[in-house]
This record gives sequence, C-alpha cells and structure tokens, in this order.
Amino acid sequence: MTESKRKVTHGGFHRRAFLKGSGAVAAATALQTEVASAVQQTTQVAKGRMTIDLEVNGKRQTLEVETRDTLLDVLRYQLDLTGAKPVSLDGSSGASTVLLDGKPIMASTALAVACDGKRVTTVEGLDDTVPAAFVAADAQQCGFCTPGFVVAVKAFLDKNPNASETAIREGLNGNICRCGTYSHVIQAAVSLVKGGSNG
Repeated sequence: MTESKRKVTHGGFHRRAFLKGSGAVAAATALQTEVASAVQQTTQVAKGRMTIDLEVNGKRQTLEVETRDTLLDVLRYQLDLTGAKPVSLDGSSGASTVLLDGKPIMASTALAVACDGKRVTTVEGLDDTVPAAFVAADAQQCGFCTPGFVVAVKAFLDKNPNASETAIREGLNGNICRCGTYSHVIQAAVSLVKGGSNG
C-alpha cells in the first residue's frame, strides 16, 4: 500500500506525522519550562506587608501596608483622609484624584507600595482658594466628585495659569459629575484664571 493510500485509510493521520508532531510539542514544552524557570529566578513578587514612607499633606508618614493596598485605601482607612472618593475602581470618574509629587493621579488605581518615598497632596492639604471658587460658583451638589475636581483644577491651573475656557474644559475631561454641574465647575476655574490666583 502506498503512503498516500495509508493516509486516506487512516483519516489523513499516520504514525510518522504523529511522532514528528510529538517531538515538536516536547521541544516547545521544554523551552517553555526553561523560560518560566528563568523568569522565576529573575522576578521578585512582593507579598504580605511592607513598610512605606510617604509625605502626606506636608507630614511624614511611616505606614505598614499590604502589597495589594491602593493609595486610596491607605489615605482613607489608615490616615482618615476621606476627601478622595472610591467612586470607580478603574479611576474613570476622577473622584479619587490626588497629587503625587505635584502631578494628578487616581489614588484608586495606584498601589501604595509604588508611592513609597513620594509626596502626596489630597484635597485636605490644599489652601482655601480653589474650594472657595467652587463655593462661589455653586459648583457642587452631592459632593462625591467635588474633591477630585478641586484637586484636578488646582493641578491644571498650576500648569496652565492663563488657560482659556476651552483649554479648561479639555483639561478636566477626566473627571465626571453625575449631578451635571460641569458648567459651574468651569465657571469656578475661569474665575480663578481671571482672579490671577489659583492657590
């Protein structure tokens, strides 16, 4: 019987092809095992609890944290700074906005251990200038988004002190207000630009 007939007889499968395929699979498995072993030897995964140092609103803090704790967890549950809000796990609401070394980040998506040695400013650490502008413009309703917006406005105007209304709208598009007070938030930011001071 010819080779081609043997293939047809056995449904297109024969022993020689199987053995060749098995060798390739064995080689791939061996390579995968070798790569996994190398990765295990070079990668260190932090587990358990760690001690970190943060400067929070100008005060040095030494904290013991779980490696999975977010910065928001630490701020709210260890330091009792509840301004930043846990509205969205992915940070898409902007309600957990804080400043890390002067730059806005979402505390709900930043691991606390990654912030070790850094400077954190929350809404509680700002002076009254931006919050006063929000009050004057009636830029808050339920209040969940307000602290995040206040911090975001502060960060944006620090970087863009003469921003136009259009630039402010674009600069704050990472923060969401379920009550729809956007126009009042913009008014607050514009008033800070016109006043020439944003705290």
